[in-house]
Amino acid sequence: MKLVVDKLLLASQLPRRTIALVLAGGRGSRLMQLTENRAKPAVYFGGKFRIIDFALSNCINSGIRRIGVITQYRPHSLIRHLQRGWSFLRGEQNEFVDLMPAGQQMEEGLWYRGTADSVSQNMGILRSYQPDYILVLAGDHIYKMDYSQLLLDHAEKKSACTVACVEVPREDASGFGVVAVDENRKITGFLEKPENPPSMPGNPNMTLASMGVYVFNADYLYELLAEDAEDATSAHDFGKDIIPKVVGLGEAMAHYFSMSCVPPSSLVRPYWRDVGTVDAFWSSNLDLTSNMPELNLYDEDWPIWTYQEQEPPAKFVPDPHGMDGVISNTMVSGGCIICGSKISNTVLFSKVRVNPFCNVDQSVVLPDVEIGQGSRIKKAIIDRGCRIPEGTVIGEDHELDAQRFYRTPNGVVLVTDEMLAKHYNFEHVPRVE
Repeated sequence: MKLVVDKLLLASQLPRRTIALVLAGGRGSRLMQLTENRAKPAVYFGGKFRIIDFALSNCINSGIRRIGVITQYRPHSLIRHLQRGWSFLRGEQNEFVDLMPAGQQMEEGLWYRGTADSVSQNMGILRSYQPDYILVLAGDHIYKMDYSQLLLDHAEKKSACTVACVEVPREDASGFGVVAVDENRKITGFLEKPENPPSMPGNPNMTLASMGVYVFNADYLYELLAEDAEDATSAHDFGKDIIPKVVGLGEAMAHYFSMSCVPPSSLVRPYWRDVGTVDAFWSSNLDLTSNMPELNLYDEDWPIWTYQEQEPPAKFVPDPHGMDGVISNTMVSGGCIICGSKISNTVLFSKVRVNPFCNVDQSVVLPDVEIGQGSRIKKAIIDRGCRIPEGTVIGEDHELDAQRFYRTPNGVVLVTDEMLAKHYNFEHVPRVE
């Protein structure tokens, strides 16, 4: 009994001795035009959230309230979102979300050369907080994880570095950074997108993919980064340089996502998604419209925090002929007005206006979009602020879609305001994200 109590006490104390660093400076170029004006972590997701909200919410729900967000590429919308939605932490209680933009700590004003360099350039700030542990997080994945359990595993294993890993089928693992482990979870190899991924001990059909989530003893990380900064051959990146070096020294342990996922893996299959491509972004959003989605956004015990404008409830009204629309398997956010249209298997973000006689299916419609009367839209992503002209048809003629918009090989059509302006020959006014 005492052992259980001591373990619970340690798990509650470790988050207070930890600084979390969210790496949020990447562009995410595989998301194409979705990241032309915003960083990947600032991309909208799930009807009302931004991608970064998941890592930040995991921190808050895990008891970690000292957080640094490292920014670089087109940070305006991300910074504004953090200022508006994440300013509730109490500075007088040593709680904060600190912004760490590129160049602020170097006399040369250098951009961050890699993920490790982005942490290295902020070393003075980190040391001033005097953490015992540093939790490094990718800011562009969708998952729910109790970081206190990760920290507990790190401390109990007396590890210098712990890499969080998600179990994936071997046939799907070649697109990830993959780790090989022994029976004690010690990492024996780190392979980037291998053709023949190593299997997990005792489970030949599964392998371990790095989640981009690392725990370091603070002093140990400082030494690694100081050495890396002096290495002219280094890419100054965690995945390419720091983690392989730690693995080579035999000082890295693996932590299985199933040990700390929320809800516990005994209840549901662990959910983790890299929404780094247009197809993955589309499918992950549409997953939420199923009857029992794997990602539960309705869990009051592990809420996803965010900033959202104060909008009126969504409204559904009949068309001019008095006929009601049909809505099925659809998430509808505040401020939306749906007028006598058919909407199915779709995510509507805030302030979307759907005019009469439309048919929208299998689509992700970002905020402040208006869909003109009589439009038919299928398997599309409509970017924020688009005005779809009356009678527009998207998702039926593949060749025409490819001429007007961006179409993936799997048939998902991405529509932006700039594309519409070019095709319909009206003035494009860039939006401030």
